[in-house]
Amino acid sequence: MSRTIAIDDVTLHLSHPDELPMKWVGQKELMDQIMAAWLVVNPQDLPLNPRLIGKPGVGKTTLAYAAAKKLNREVYMFQATMDTRPEDLLVTPVISEAGKIQYVASSIVTAMIRGGVAILDEGNRMSEKSWASLAPLLDARRYVESIVAGVKIQAHSDFRICATMNDDASTFELPEYIHSRLQPQVFIDFPERDEEKLILAQNLPFADESILDYVVDFLQMSHLAQERYTVRDGINIGRYAIKLLSTQRKLKWPRRLPPAAKLVHQCLDQAIALILGQEARGYLPPPPDAES
Repeated sequence: MSRTIAIDDVTLHLSHPDELPMKWVGQKELMDQIMAAWLVVNPQDLPLNPRLIGKPGVGKTTLAYAAAKKLNREVYMFQATMDTRPEDLLVTPVISEAGKIQYVASSIVTAMIRGGVAILDEGNRMSEKSWASLAPLLDARRYVESIVAGVKIQAHSDFRICATMNDDASTFELPEYIHSRLQPQVFIDFPERDEEKLILAQNLPFADESILDYVVDFLQMSHLAQERYTVRDGINIGRYAIKLLSTQRKLKWPRRLPPAAKLVHQCLDQAIALILGQEARGYLPPPPDAES
């Protein structure tokens, strides 16, 4: 498959799609909201550009990726930062081995050309100047214009885009003209207990049931206290606790021995302290012998 295309006598080198082991678990209504936004119901209709908003670690990127794969399209991800420049979003000139300038299409532009799905990850870390370069892509015009390469690039009719945005203080305010182009807003909150355990089990298939129960109880208690700990934190806690446990026992730990249960709790307690800090330890339920 050729990874170049000529537009107005300018050859663009295309990016490669992302293939990631991501699967969305639970909260089907969120998936339905994204799929509805991307739906085209009439030849005169246009897809919308959903904006996924939530705390870091609640699964915004996973949801966007899973929705894109559900369309059976190529998926292209772009990680936005405060240093993202307009040309980074569109076309970047590079020097080839022969000393000539080559024009490399970003993941977003590649998705536009190939009719794929672009995921702009953590979009509210970008400045207004960078957002301005995408403005015509996000409305009825559906094109971008690269000043560097001197070309105007029209989006394929199958092209879809969404942006994920963290709900925290380390981000820029969106300019109003972009805010109105990124609709609808899909809000992702902490999952319910059963869904949270499913996510943990999917990401830690080698974890014993008792570890999963401890971690999900820890997360649910922290949610009630309005802490910002997420299932991503829970996955890291469970993974590290298993490593600590394996290091201490030097073997696969037995499932029903009381001494092992106490050791599991100790390893989880240590993992929480080292990953989230000492203050987070208070949300870990006590071991069974401490409750009696």
